[in-house]
Amino acid sequence: MKEKNQKLGFWSIVLLTINGVIGTGIFLSPGSVAKQAGSIAPEIYFCAALFAACLAVTFASASRYVVKSGAAYAYTEAAFGESVGLYVGTTRFVAASIAWGVMATGVVKTALQILRLDTSKISNVTLGFLCLMVILLIINICGMQVFRFVSNLSTVGKLGALVLTVVAGLFLILTTGVNRTAEVELLTNDAGEKLILTTSGFVTAVISAFYAFTGFESVASGSGDMENPEKNLPRALPLAIGIIAFIYCGIVFVAMRIDPVSLVTSKDVVVLAAVFPNPLLKGLIVGGALISMFGINVAASFLTPRVLEAMASDGLVPKIFA
Repeated sequence: MKEKNQKLGFWSIVLLTINGVIGTGIFLSPGSVAKQAGSIAPEIYFCAALFAACLAVTFASASRYVVKSGAAYAYTEAAFGESVGLYVGTTRFVAASIAWGVMATGVVKTALQILRLDTSKISNVTLGFLCLMVILLIINICGMQVFRFVSNLSTVGKLGALVLTVVAGLFLILTTGVNRTAEVELLTNDAGEKLILTTSGFVTAVISAFYAFTGFESVASGSGDMENPEKNLPRALPLAIGIIAFIYCGIVFVAMRIDPVSLVTSKDVVVLAAVFPNPLLKGLIVGGALISMFGINVAASFLTPRVLEAMASDGLVPKIFA
């Protein structure tokens, strides 16, 4: 049993949840959502937040009764037995590993672009990927205190960048009275037809926005490394989703008022940066995106192996994986 000071407390769990959710989604997805939903993009994110909150409450409720690591695997195994649990755990581990690989490649390519290096060169990406994995390995090997510090620091960094972006955007809106939201309704598709929001388009837009909220379902995978998970997780998950939803809706609201057309048409790596004309703010958003991507990789390096560890502890896979 790990000592209490080596485990994640309530606020560290909240920050870990935020770190595991806020990644590339809010920096990259607003453009596609605005293209599908037009001027009601902020409302779309609000709907996605409600959906995410319902799922978060479900996971939070399950964490009251099953306190071991593994999240979806542990809950399924407790409810339906080892066979179904093994299936869910294996698929969850594979899916999380693939997602982690994509996120790792994303942060490497973003860093290479900032350094003005060729991202199409396989050797550059491979070297960057290996360097990232070594850094993450060192963070995890150094123990819970180091991991907690790095995770919390990266979370505060990305939150600071996003909150400052919202504040700067609101200041610009209030001082200039700018409101270009209606311009997005004038955009056309490749056939020259106006973009019209249909029922299916609304659903697709909500799904696209929901991508920015994914990640909370993995947080309970590390419940074995948390203080009183049966009490802290049910409180931490909804609180974290609420904080994330507030920031996301604020980001999309100011972006839609300042320059929704650039949000939809920009080819920049970090689409959100194209909305703001100030170079300093652009740099801040790009830096925040890089911190955000690194932070979500830190969270993934902690949470992804816990699924396999939980199955190994239950004897469903070789013990060596524990």
